This record gives sequence, C-alpha cells and structure tokens, in this order.
Amino acid sequence: MIIHEYQGKELMNQVGIPTTQGRVASTPAEAKAIAAEIGKKVAVKAQVHIGGRGKAGGIKLAETPQEAEEAAAKIIGMDIKGLRVNKVLVEECIEIDREFYLGITLDRDAGTHVVMLSPMGGVDIEEVAKTHPDQIFKLHTHPWLGVQDYEIREMLYQFEVEPAIRKQLHFFVKKAYELYRKWDCVLTEINPLAILKDGRVVAADSKMNFDDNATYRHPELEAMREVAEEDPMERQAKERGLNNYVRLDGDVGIIGNGAGLVMGTLDIVAREGGKPANFLDVGGGANAALVANALGLVLSDPNVKGVLFNIFGGITRGDEVAKGIVEGSRQVEIKVPLVIRLSGTNEAEGRAILKENGYEVAATMEEAAKKIVALTR
Repeated sequence: MIIHEYQGKELMNQVGIPTTQGRVASTPAEAKAIAAEIGKKVAVKAQVHIGGRGKAGGIKLAETPQEAEEAAAKIIGMDIKGLRVNKVLVEECIEIDREFYLGITLDRDAGTHVVMLSPMGGVDIEEVAKTHPDQIFKLHTHPWLGVQDYEIREMLYQFEVEPAIRKQLHFFVKKAYELYRKWDCVLTEINPLAILKDGRVVAADSKMNFDDNATYRHPELEAMREVAEEDPMERQAKERGLNNYVRLDGDVGIIGNGAGLVMGTLDIVAREGGKPANFLDVGGGANAALVANALGLVLSDPNVKGVLFNIFGGITRGDEVAKGIVEGSRQVEIKVPLVIRLSGTNEAEGRAILKENGYEVAATMEEAAKKIVALTR
C-alpha cells in the first residue's frame, strides 16, 4: 500500500518531523483559498502514486491565489502516466540552500533495515546509485536496538555541514526511523530533505509505502487508501481474499502454492521464452473453492493467453486442487490453454480427475513451462 505526499506529511507531522506548510485541494477554488491562507508564493503539486510529476507538468508555481487557482484547474483532471489527478497539494515555496536524500527500507541481502543518506538529494536515488555510489551513505540497523545515536553521528560526520545543521539531520534520521517502524513501512523516503537558507531543515517531499501484511494492525491507514489508483486486478484479488497476487506485464497466468515455488515457476517460464502475467500464491492447504477463485481471477485478465498451474501437495491435496480447477472451469468459461503440473499428496487422484475432464497434465515444472509457452505462441 502506498499513500500520497500530503498524507505522508501528515504522518510525519504526528511524530514531530517539520514539513512545508500546505494543504490538499480537490477543486481550483479550494486551491485558491489555501494559497490565500498561506499568503506567499506557492507550489501546486499533483497528488498521484507515481514519480515524474514535474516533468509531466504536474507541478506549477503560483505567485498569487488567482494563479494557484489557474494552476490547479490545469493539473486536476490531467493524466500522468495513466493515472488521473484528482487532488493537488498547495504548499509554500521555500528557499533551498542544499538538498539531501533520506530513505529507509529493508535490505533483504543484509536481512535488516537500512538507513540511506545522501548529499545529492532532489534526484532519483537510483540515478545517484549509478553515477555517484560513493555519495550514498548507509546505516544498517540492529533488529532490536534500532538506530543508535553514535551510529547516526558516525554517518553524519562524513558530511561537511555546520553543527546546527548536523544536529537537525540527526533528529530527522531518528524520527524517520521511528515513523518507519511505527507504521510497518517497507519504504520511508524524504527527497529532498531541504536545508533552507534560513538554517532550518524541512521535509520538502514524502513517500511512504506500507507492508500490506501488516495493515491489519493499522486500520486507520485504510482511510488513506486511494482505491481508484490501485491496479484493478490487484484490487479485485484483495476483494477475493487472494492477498498474494501481483500483476505483471506478460501473457502467461501463473498459479502455484508457496512463494518460492511460484517464483521458480516465473523464472522457468521466462527461461522458456514466455512472459508471466502475474504472481499468484494460493498458499498451503488451498481447497477447491480457493483454487476455483484463483483461476477465475487470472482468467479475468484480458492479457492472459494461457494459464500454468504448478502445485506441490504437502498440506495441499492434489485431488482438492483438481476439483477446484474443474469447478472453476464451470464458473468461468476457459478460452485459453491450461497446463497443470501436480505433484505430492494425492497427486495420482488429482491427475485422474484432471485427465477425466480433458486437462493437459505435465510431469515436471520444465515440461509444464515448455507446454504453456508453446501453446501461447
């Protein structure tokens, strides 16, 4: 789950992180009123779940409330990389002296969270990583102790900044980490973390992504969810109770049980020349109803030209999976090839059910991948 910039700044304010002054508007008239309240030059910023707003014309400066209204009228309703702008953030313009990047995410290789700080803020961190990797300073946190003051000081002393600025940066790192852990984030990012000409440091932008598996602990986040901007297939998966679904840009639907098995299936399909249309893990112990539900979801994607089932039965029973596939075909008309690899608990019974109903059954993952790629070509 991701939220808008203005929502991220609201959460930052809750833990004491200073941000630029401003509010969100849904109409040009509201934007004009907010600009009048601020009483100075403002920036009108499109609120969409995608980067590149400035280049797309989604950020405009306004000297007066009237100009803010005109800017909002141009931005609200525009399309930015396939997403419609429904709101704008109207906030004060600030005089920036230096821009830093501050981000916290999970480093899967290290098995812990990592704080990243760079004096090259204002641009994509991926670009900095390519061109100036030596300008990204990392701090891996202890899983229980979190971020320690001496570790932050050690990182900050690698920058040439005044003591007063260093003290403020220290505060931002601690508070950003507090925010990251409090809300079960997978990413908390401030870019730019702006050092102003008057010596203050503020979060001039915000980006926060949350772990969907932990949102049950934060029901208040549901009010921030922008359903209209979610992928419609992924939204439909959540509504069906299929939480381990990710839509991809290929044409081979993938259904399996166990994240590792599904990832391996995606790799084998790609190796055989196919392009997976999705990741879908139905989990251990999947019954006939759940399998039928998963099949219906994958087949509802207009890009899917074929479906590969790869099921290894441990807790999951092969005959239950087979019944689910048969039941699913009765509920949803199948107009594309379907290849099934079934192994493990009750595989013989499951294969018998499938063959009785005329389904293509493969003995191995490799065979299944080759068959579905050939059939979709």
